[in-house]
Amino acid sequence: MSKIKTKDQLQNSLDKDFAWRLKEIANLKIAVRTSENLSKKTVVRAAIPLLYGHWEGFIKKASTYYLEYVNGQSLPYNELKSCFIVFGVKKKINDLVSSKNSAVSISTLDFLRGELNQRANLKIESAIRTEFNLSSKVFENIASSIGINTASYESRYHLIDESLLNRRNHIAHGEYLDIDTEGFRGLADEILNLLRTYKTDIENSVSLERYKISA
Repeated sequence: MSKIKTKDQLQNSLDKDFAWRLKEIANLKIAVRTSENLSKKTVVRAAIPLLYGHWEGFIKKASTYYLEYVNGQSLPYNELKSCFIVFGVKKKINDLVSSKNSAVSISTLDFLRGELNQRANLKIESAIRTEFNLSSKVFENIASSIGINTASYESRYHLIDESLLNRRNHIAHGEYLDIDTEGFRGLADEILNLLRTYKTDIENSVSLERYKISA
């Protein structure tokens, strides 16, 4: 995939990734609704891990796309909000903390003191870590790391942790879990709303340039 540098490129990437997930979740709801009574519970159980996969997958993809966009603006570190600067200087900070070599420590401090006016180079690869267990705590950490306010999501943290993640874990570990059809459809709708909200929050952040310190 080419690097994301323009608003249109970011929008297209977000739209494309969201669209196929929306379609597949809609198909899961149809499969659950139309399956025969004897197989309905099996279909629901199989659908939960897929639904979780879309939750984790979209949050990671959308966050990474946004970071790529910010990196593509070629702004200096000192024009970016602190949460984005971290992606560029974290290694240097870690070197400062862990190094016993004075030359390394001095070099790092020189960078932090005098080179923040240089063009930002954010480390995108593996920057967004879901830990394969996207709980509300991990989600909050990811969202905060790219400047997304999580206050509007807090009322859904219990749903994320218990209704989705905990159920997915039980099923993945081979445990029996009884989930009714309507319960799954309601959960699917809730997760879709969360993904849609996250997409909108990123779009608004781009439009309002909230990645800049002046914003």
